[in-house]
Amino acid sequence: MKKTLTAALTTALVVGAASTTFAAANPFSDVPADHWAYDAVAELADEGVIEGYGDGTYRGQNEITRYEMAQMVAKAMAKEDQVNAQQKAMIDRLAAEFSEELNNLGVRVSNLESRIDNVKWTGELQYTYERQKAEDAADADTTNELVFRLEPEATVNDHWKVKARLDATWDAKEDKGDSGSVELKRAYVEGNYGTTVIRAGKMPILTEQGMLIDDDLAGASVTFGEGTKFAGTLFAGRWDLEDAEGVKDSVQDARRNLWFHGSATADVQMVNLKWMPSEKFDIAAEYVRIHQKAVLNTAFEMHDASDIWGVGATWKPVDTVYLSGGYWKNTSDEGKAYLAGRDGMKAYNIELGYKGAEPENARTFGLYAAYRYVGGAVAFAPTFDGAPWNTKGWEVGGQYTFAKNVVGSMIYFNGKDLAKRNQDGVNKFFTRLEYFF
Repeated sequence: MKKTLTAALTTALVVGAASTTFAAANPFSDVPADHWAYDAVAELADEGVIEGYGDGTYRGQNEITRYEMAQMVAKAMAKEDQVNAQQKAMIDRLAAEFSEELNNLGVRVSNLESRIDNVKWTGELQYTYERQKAEDAADADTTNELVFRLEPEATVNDHWKVKARLDATWDAKEDKGDSGSVELKRAYVEGNYGTTVIRAGKMPILTEQGMLIDDDLAGASVTFGEGTKFAGTLFAGRWDLEDAEGVKDSVQDARRNLWFHGSATADVQMVNLKWMPSEKFDIAAEYVRIHQKAVLNTAFEMHDASDIWGVGATWKPVDTVYLSGGYWKNTSDEGKAYLAGRDGMKAYNIELGYKGAEPENARTFGLYAAYRYVGGAVAFAPTFDGAPWNTKGWEVGGQYTFAKNVVGSMIYFNGKDLAKRNQDGVNKFFTRLEYFF
């Protein structure tokens, strides 16, 4: 399957490149001599599909205007029922390139454009370096990683879309890729019916302020009131805890120590309700249930299911300043929590931020300071790049847009490890550079 994904990714890149258009504001400007359209038109002219100028010739050695090129493409479009598949594909590509000029000529290409633009690609190249040092550890743990990410979005009809994410990871320290493969991280459908949004498949799940879960889960969700003052989301699905960013190390250690056998996949249900009385304030309440007997009961000495309740709010007194905070509690049996005793059964977060880096606008920036208490039996896969799982402490960070679509981030965390009896100190430095496209 990995080879299939790699081949599919390569094919998609070629198709995406083929649909890239050359924009020109003036239809009477010359098409550059090295433009691909000349070769395409020359090939079609040799095959008798394009007639060229009024005298039936095509003078390929001379530059012509976009308007003149569009005239020849229009004549070729009139013969689409007489050409083979390869020629038709070439005509379609030319029609997309010169669509504005063709429209000015009265040649409708809207249906063609909708076919060519049916799949849209976005992505990023992401470099990350992080260093985490525990007080009782001899050496620091470091990450030096490069990720190439693609996110295709295909329109099915007026209501439905298909979305996916493909990641290729490279270890910069060892100069090698992650098994040399492209990994399918997401693949799901999304249906929009007014303010109701339906999703199904392997989809992104982000709980309130990202404290409990920021990960991709398999299942289905329904959101009511999307974009309104009152919204609610229901989700039910499955989650492999050995791949959950927060607890995965502990789950994998438990398997190596033979504390449990079999699957580590949990059943997950979630309810989130959000109220936005104004543009400056919102408040949310949520409930998340995670059920997995082998991991939670046998390995971590907790109940088979974790019932987690939480509330969070965000206030923006002005456009450039925000204050957010929240509190979450695992109401399962506190007396047997292996992860961190009673200390790990709760989580809270308070963050003060100023502005924010905007990828599309160079020289924009954001700064923030936060205190985070990331209890391990609550925050199964938190969103934070600074505060590690099952810790508490202070975090400061900032982002800066160096150029359009080039954003850098830097974060420092200093705190305590909740899992240790004496709560030994832990600090972490995180930096990332992202190129969006």
